Amino acid sequence: MTGLRRDILGLLRGQFQPSMTGRLGIAISGGSDSMALMHLMQEAFEGEPVELYAATVDHGLRPEAAAEAEWAGRAAAALGISHEVIRWEDGPGKGNLQGQARDARYHLLSGWARRNNISTLCVAHTADDQAETLLMRMARAAGVSGLSGMPPRRVHSGVTLLRPLLEVTRSELRQYLQERGIEWCEDPSNSDLRFERVRARRALEELAPLGLTPTVLSRVAGNMNKAREALDWYVFLAARDLAHVQAGAVVLCQRKFRTLPSETGYRLLVKAIQWVAGTPYPPRRVPMEIAMLAARGGGAATVSGCHLLTTSKQIWICREAKAVEGAISLPGQVWDSRWKVFGGDAKGCVVRALGRDGLRKCPDWRAAGVPGTVLEATPAVWQGAELAAAPTAGLANGWSAEPVANEEEFFASLLSH
Repeated sequence: MTGLRRDILGLLRGQFQPSMTGRLGIAISGGSDSMALMHLMQEAFEGEPVELYAATVDHGLRPEAAAEAEWAGRAAAALGISHEVIRWEDGPGKGNLQGQARDARYHLLSGWARRNNISTLCVAHTADDQAETLLMRMARAAGVSGLSGMPPRRVHSGVTLLRPLLEVTRSELRQYLQERGIEWCEDPSNSDLRFERVRARRALEELAPLGLTPTVLSRVAGNMNKAREALDWYVFLAARDLAHVQAGAVVLCQRKFRTLPSETGYRLLVKAIQWVAGTPYPPRRVPMEIAMLAARGGGAATVSGCHLLTTSKQIWICREAKAVEGAISLPGQVWDSRWKVFGGDAKGCVVRALGRDGLRKCPDWRAAGVPGTVLEATPAVWQGAELAAAPTAGLANGWSAEPVANEEEFFASLLSH
C-alpha cells in the first residue's frame, strides 16, 4: 500500500465508528472525487459487516448525463455495490440553476436513502470544494457560520450526510485513481466560467503561490467551524435564559436580548427565523441586519417568510401571514409543515390560516396573550367561508391545534448545523 493510499484510508476509517454495521450510502457521479470515494470505501469496509449502496442523481441538464450515470452504475457493479440512478423529474425553475440542482440532489438522495433504510450517506466533497466554498462566501462578506464552510457531518431530512474526504485534495484522489488504473468522467460544466464555483476554482490557482492552497483554506474553514461551535453553545445558553415558544412563535425577552453581545443576538435571531420558517438555510445578511435593528429598537421586519414584531417587553418571531395564505390541508394532516389540527367533526372542513378576517370572528383572542399578527398566521378550521374553529385564538369548539415541533426541539436546533 502506498503512503498516499494508506493516509487517505486512515482518514476515511477515522470518520466511522469502529463497530459500524448495516448499510452505508455513497453519492457518486462518475467524477474523480466520487469514484475515489467509492473505491476507498470498498477497501475500507472489505470484510466488515457493512453493505455499501450507491446512487447517482441525473439532473437531466446535459445530454451526456444519462450515459454518465449508467457508466457510474457499471463502475459500482464492478465492485459489487448496488446502484440506482435517480432522475430529477421536476427540473429547474427560474433563478439560481446550480442552487436548485444542489437542493434537488440532496432531496432526492435523502429520499433514496430513507427508502433503502440507509441512515448515513457519504458525499465526496474534498478540500478543494471546501476552499472554493470559502472563497465564494468571502465574496458575500459572510460571518463565522459562512466561513466555517461545509460541515463534515450534518442531518438532512433524517439522513446523516457525511463528508469524509474534506481533508483530502482533488489531486491526491486523482493520484490514487491513477495508481490503480481507475477511470473517471470529466464533467464539462467544471470548466464553464459562467458558474461561480468554476471561477473560484480558477482563482485558487492564482492564489496558490501566496500559500492560499486548498489545504490551507480548508483548515481555515475547520478553525472557523470550531469558533462556530463555541458561539452556538453560548447562543443555546442565552436562549435558555430569555426565549420560549408560544403559539408556534419564538418569543424573546427584549430587555435581555438587548444586553447580548451583537453576534450572539444575531445568531439567536437567525436560528429562530430558520426554525419558524422551517428552512435549512439562514436568511441573507442585509435583511437580517434590518431585523436586528427592529428587534433591538422595538420595530418590525419581515424576512424569510417570517414576521418579527415587538411589544413593550417581548420580541415575537412568527410566520408571515402572506407566507401561509395559500397553505391548505385536511384536519389531522400536517399544516404548513408545522401544525396538526384535530378533534372535531371534520366533515366538509379544511385547515388554513386564520387570517385577519378570521381573527375578527374570535371575540376572546386577546385572552390568549398573543399578538393578533401572530395568531393570523396560525391554523384554523374552515367550512367553506365559515370559521368553524381557531384553537390558538380562543375559539376551540372541540378542536385542538398542536405544533409538530415543541420548545425543546427549538433549543436542540440551536446546537445543530
